[in-house]
Amino acid sequence: QVRLEESGGGLVQAGGSLRLSCAVSGRTGAGVAMGWFRQTPGKEREFVASVSWDGGDTYYSDSVKGRFTASRDGAKKPAYLQMNSLRPEETAVYYCAASTRRVGVTSLRSEYDYWGQGTQVTVSS
Repeated sequence: QVRLEESGGGLVQAGGSLRLSCAVSGRTGAGVAMGWFRQTPGKEREFVASVSWDGGDTYYSDSVKGRFTASRDGAKKPAYLQMNSLRPEETAVYYCAASTRRVGVTSLRSEYDYWGQGTQVTVSS
């Protein structure tokens, strides 16, 4: 069992920044790949970013590339999502996720088997 605990959401003005954190605990073995997704009511959960088990590799959706940075300091360490130049349309519940099936990055929601509780990010115009 892997447990994820998110923090860092909130209200920010357009163009502002927020940093999300995801603490990882439990049976992670040698390490797990981490992902960040977001969801608005009535829409599918959307991939945002992924970071490899040791933080050495990252992957982003085109919509956030250059503005968001996913990171972690090593295996079993917390994962972070630094979000800059936020836009009102990025208002959503943001989720972190862990994959015990792989150590490398992936955008596939089906590859993630553990999910955080979600944290609300609201970007005002």
